[in-house]
Amino acid sequence: MPSLLYLHGFNSSPSSKKARQLVRACERLGIAEQLRVPALHHHPRLAIAQCEQAIAELGAPLLIGSSLGGYYATHLAERHGLKALLINPAVLPHTRFDGYLGAQQNLYSGETWQLTHEHIQALAELEVAPPQDPQRFQVWLQTGDETLDYRQAQAWYRACALRIQPGGDHSYQGFSQQLPALFAFAGFASSLWRDHDFSDL
Repeated sequence: MPSLLYLHGFNSSPSSKKARQLVRACERLGIAEQLRVPALHHHPRLAIAQCEQAIAELGAPLLIGSSLGGYYATHLAERHGLKALLINPAVLPHTRFDGYLGAQQNLYSGETWQLTHEHIQALAELEVAPPQDPQRFQVWLQTGDETLDYRQAQAWYRACALRIQPGGDHSYQGFSQQLPALFAFAGFASSLWRDHDFSDL
């Protein structure tokens, strides 16, 4: 059976809205065991190790990466030949974090930590070339993203399957209504999800 690995963004957590919606949808469909939503460590090397462990448990999951999680998902998809669905993904984040060095706080857990040049170097080590396979990569962007310029991802992932919606924001408005497309891309049979309305999640 297909499986799913959700990777949250910078200073986010499994308590984020999209993660919770995906968990509830999988519970509704009876496939909660096929989903992993790890609380990613703030250090990229430790976060990738968590992802590698989840991939080993799941086999060949669809990687679902939001923001910084999209950067991680791109690296992992290319390393393992997996499919990836990227939601407002960060592009080359190691080139954009200089203004964020210093104290950080997780938006959900309240954990505080220090973003250092060593973190940025670890992010740089994960860089891969722009993906060229529209069969393995879907990239969902909203033009109203207030955190990242969607045009950067549009250009970087131009060889992939792009879905660009006007408006929205960085959290990706209307995510739950797009879950049927996510389940289809993951390879779940349409009979599992086609009669469900996820808009109430």
